[in-house]
Amino acid sequence: MGRIALFPGSFDPLTNGHLNLIARSAKLFDKVIIGVFINTSKLSLFTLEEKIIMIKEATKKFENVEVIAQPNKLTVESAQELGAEFLIRGIRNVKDYEYEKDIAAMNHHLASELETVFLLADEKYAHISSSLLKEVLKFGGDVSTYLPDVVKESLNQKNREMRANE
Repeated sequence: MGRIALFPGSFDPLTNGHLNLIARSAKLFDKVIIGVFINTSKLSLFTLEEKIIMIKEATKKFENVEVIAQPNKLTVESAQELGAEFLIRGIRNVKDYEYEKDIAAMNHHLASELETVFLLADEKYAHISSSLLKEVLKFGGDVSTYLPDVVKESLNQKNREMRANE
């Protein structure tokens, strides 16, 4: 199959910054697998199933990208099972680098055959994170500029459902 990369994350929600990294990764690797993992330290806005549907829709134009759920595994275990040799990680700033460097070192310890590839965030997305966007959303702020259309539609639907249940 060639060069396979796993791009792991919780993607809650998928942002245009994530989508930019996916598009760039799709040019670098023969196959990019987006692994949707559960982040146990964060409260999710979307269910695993909702995230999978949105990410598949947002990435359907990339022929060499697939999306899978990986709720209960270490990233390195998933990569090994999928035949991935590379892990893709986005870096927005120095704080991200310090955090990701430690994760890359642990992943290398667990599976030395895996190589972590850091991609610098596009300048227009370097200040955003899913956590920040959720915080702004919680208080009614508009973050639509930073979200793919399918995510905007899903957020609008969630908001309508929440208002109907009040």
